[in-house]
Amino acid sequence: MSPVVGYVSLVLVALSTVLIGIYGLRISRTTGDFYVASRTVRPWWNASAIGGEYLSAASFLGVAGLILLSGVDALWFPIGYTAGYLMLLLFVAAPLRRSGAYTIPDFAEARLDSQAVRRVTSLLVIAVGWLYIVPQLHGAALTVRITTGLPSWVGSVAVVVVVCLSVITGGMRSITFVQAFQYWLKLTALAVPVAFVLIKLAGSGESPTDGGAVFSADLNATAGASLYQSISLVIALLFGTLGLPHVLVRFYTNPDGSSARRTTLIVLGLLSVFYLFPTVYGILGRTYTPELAVEGAADATVLLLPSRIFDGVTGDILSAFVTAGAFAAFLSTSSGLVVSLAGVVSQDFFRASVPGFRWAAVVSALIPLGFALLTDTLALAGSVSMVFAFTASTICPLLVLGIWWRGLTDAGAIAGMLAGACLCGGSILLASALGTGSAPQWLQWPALWTVPAAFAVTIAVSRATARRLPKNVARVLARLHTPEAA
Repeated sequence: MSPVVGYVSLVLVALSTVLIGIYGLRISRTTGDFYVASRTVRPWWNASAIGGEYLSAASFLGVAGLILLSGVDALWFPIGYTAGYLMLLLFVAAPLRRSGAYTIPDFAEARLDSQAVRRVTSLLVIAVGWLYIVPQLHGAALTVRITTGLPSWVGSVAVVVVVCLSVITGGMRSITFVQAFQYWLKLTALAVPVAFVLIKLAGSGESPTDGGAVFSADLNATAGASLYQSISLVIALLFGTLGLPHVLVRFYTNPDGSSARRTTLIVLGLLSVFYLFPTVYGILGRTYTPELAVEGAADATVLLLPSRIFDGVTGDILSAFVTAGAFAAFLSTSSGLVVSLAGVVSQDFFRASVPGFRWAAVVSALIPLGFALLTDTLALAGSVSMVFAFTASTICPLLVLGIWWRGLTDAGAIAGMLAGACLCGGSILLASALGTGSAPQWLQWPALWTVPAAFAVTIAVSRATARRLPKNVARVLARLHTPEAA
């Protein structure tokens, strides 16, 4: 692929993102605009924005790479990423919107009437956000290096600069426009090249699956997933979605609880359509780019596949599509994370003002940039799944029990979050230190035991400290579960 194609794609996506962000500045005036878009975002628009920020580097590049490496075992990733929104629909979306909070720490404080719970929740939200931003910057580094030949750090820095410009100009209202646009850009960027590839293969009589041979386990570059690993992964993805700060903050932007539910239903449809395409790229990659089936190279499958099948101008144009979509993925997810983190940081450290929001956004973007520049690119979908396991073990129990169990106390919530953070975080760090080949599966895939442990600790400590039950619990729960019309 010509480097010129990469430069043009990246510049066009960056410019469109900044221009849409500047447009958002024209209608972003109040604190409510910056934090939750004044709670006026309609379901279709909000669902597109959620799809834009949720479909990250792990989705755009990582899913295809994992299918190339692991075959059908990797299909649990797109299934889990999508099904997590069913959990949101059933347990969280409408009550969370009715809470009237701006951020997850706001909800925690209102539900449990405790500044200590708020502080712990804020620290965890910030940690989750930073951990999630780092893979996006790694993906940007990979994309820029492959498509332009520039040093990897250029991609990471470019994403941070564009995201900061977009966020500080218009806050949540501005980012809503940006992310909705970027969902449809990403979908088009994957769909158009795949359509051309399949049409060409159909015309030539070639089988996209090599007569079914691509599904052979013999092509797998990694060992087959065990039953334990598959169950643990599904638990991490289902429950982890409930704790992602950049996803949850979008439900605060809906006008009411019923709109939040409709938004979630639309998101389920949008994600189901989107994940068809990375799956097809992974299948085609097992036929046309088998040399990429090694750790660290598989994530480039989506970027390189069109030029392996088409020569000349056609290959360059199709490569430009996927390059633009990949860069949009990094920008949209990073911007959503920075907005959610800026809301938390500015409320706790900058007095919840608009200037404070802007300073918080810059800080929230620069710190993970430092981590990204000091670490190597990892397998994108695999690294993001660890973040899901962490959120499932920490923030998820607080939200689910806070919404559905009146017996939750501040001591129980803090104990559960700290237990989940220590158990899951410790397992991930220990597994990383031991290495993939030496670490046992229960350390590499901890969600199967850390999530139940976090819930159990939360419930046990809450029962032991029942005297600390908030006095306003009945009023808060009534607000969470009573439709606005009533």
